[in-house]
Amino acid sequence: MNSSTTRVGTGLLVADVPDMVHFYRDILGLDAEWDGGNFAELRTANGELALFMYSRQEFCRAIGQEYQPPRGINRSFEIGLWLPSYEDVDAEYARLKALGVSLPCGEPVTYDFGIRNFYVADPEGNLLEIGSRR
Repeated sequence: MNSSTTRVGTGLLVADVPDMVHFYRDILGLDAEWDGGNFAELRTANGELALFMYSRQEFCRAIGQEYQPPRGINRSFEIGLWLPSYEDVDAEYARLKALGVSLPCGEPVTYDFGIRNFYVADPEGNLLEIGSRR
């Protein structure tokens, strides 16, 4: 593989594709390509397959194994959503808070190394870091 020609996609194995598409498309505002089935692709500035979702049940069938999802907040990974500015981070925090989205770590924080961020938990407990470097 070559870093300059290889694209990376992040996949979420999800229990409820419609609920998760609703959250990422209708609450967060990401463009979604979804036909109502077991797979959804969410488009970002990174292009296609930047983030996709696949039914956990279908994935388990494909690999012939049983899946045991984490309970509560998934602390094994996070998805970073990077906005243009600190002001955008603050505005998104206020918007999501007003919608009642789970904000497990509270208000945005600016760190000494220059990142301002906050965390959101999606309906299945996956953490999203929403931040900016300026």
